[in-house]
Amino acid sequence: MDYIKRDLERKFLHMSAAFKAVMVVGARQVGKSTMLKHLAEGQNRTYVTMDDTQLRAFAQTDPKLFLQTYQPPLLIDEVQKAPELFEEIKILCDENDARGQFWLTGSQSKKLVKKAGDSLAGRLCILKMYSLSAREKLCVDPAGELDFSLQSLTARKKLFGQNHILTTFENIWRGGLPDVQEKDEEQLGEYFNSYIETYLMRDAVDDYGIADTEGFRKFLRACAAFTGQLVNYNDLGASAGVSGVTAKEWVKVLQSMGIIFLLEPYASNELKRLTKTPKLYFCDTGFCAYLSSWTTRDVLMNGAASGHYYENYVIAELLRHYAYGKNKVNLNYYRDNKMREIDLIIEENGVLHPVEIKKASAPDKSAAKSFSVLKSAERTVGTGAVICMSDIVLPLDENALIVPSNLI
Repeated sequence: MDYIKRDLERKFLHMSAAFKAVMVVGARQVGKSTMLKHLAEGQNRTYVTMDDTQLRAFAQTDPKLFLQTYQPPLLIDEVQKAPELFEEIKILCDENDARGQFWLTGSQSKKLVKKAGDSLAGRLCILKMYSLSAREKLCVDPAGELDFSLQSLTARKKLFGQNHILTTFENIWRGGLPDVQEKDEEQLGEYFNSYIETYLMRDAVDDYGIADTEGFRKFLRACAAFTGQLVNYNDLGASAGVSGVTAKEWVKVLQSMGIIFLLEPYASNELKRLTKTPKLYFCDTGFCAYLSSWTTRDVLMNGAASGHYYENYVIAELLRHYAYGKNKVNLNYYRDNKMREIDLIIEENGVLHPVEIKKASAPDKSAAKSFSVLKSAERTVGTGAVICMSDIVLPLDENALIVPSNLI
């Protein structure tokens, strides 16, 4: 499989020009090492991996000598396996003012991020990487940030093909892990099975001390069954035969691994009686589909959970886009005690953009009926969007647009 240009490349190189060390974290097999090795081509940058048992032992027992042997500019893969290096990296960073001396990859664990952040405060930039987006698979790179205006979205539409339901659900069912893109259904199933056993279960035991591996496997599948729904730790725990307290801890583990993310509810002093429970989503919909035994694209597309998967897909695509973008953005959802809901609120530069997600191709104005609740938030409310399976960008009303989901 040819190298696929990643949207994170721009931000990574920009941060490497400003920081002495940059670390890319994320779930297993999302392409962290591949991207950094690609960016290092043509540079005089040494590559070492802590997956190599001899190199790892060397780094752990004598980190100073290790970094005298392998000098910057240096790319260290799987650095979480030799955290002893961080203090020595700090010393080298302080001795030299050069930027981009150390490129690091590691797991997304909070333990690693905290240790690296504490040791290399002010010297290190940490960036998060996700699996391939639908846009990356198409090799389409629209310039600039996503702008919810009719003019901008109409111009963006010229870069993308048809917003087709089969293509969309192929992306949802297959997911974005680079190694599964050219596998058939049988190979894909075996890949994900191996992914669980080779990476996730091993990390669960080695990094998080989880002894009940069978319960953890059941918990993974329970989370997949609850994707797109409010988190209920007791229900999740019951599905895996563990307590709600354990379920809450295991949710944190899966977040640390980069497998799931929690979309927090919107909070506002002006808006009372809001739900305080987060919603659970998978970072990669293909892995989620495998865990729930959706064995083909068509079975998933025509199944009862297709709406939840479509919502998960759209929110995960937006999560990627904003993680790699220039602007700091808050993503939340809205629900109050009157059951009024907004699937997503994008808060950018102090402006709230309400988003509803519908699998339909021609949603009517009722899809945006809850957007008006934000008028009480005493915040600027910008253009809203109903992201759906429409193939054209259209005004829904004076405050919202119909947006094809392949444009995000």
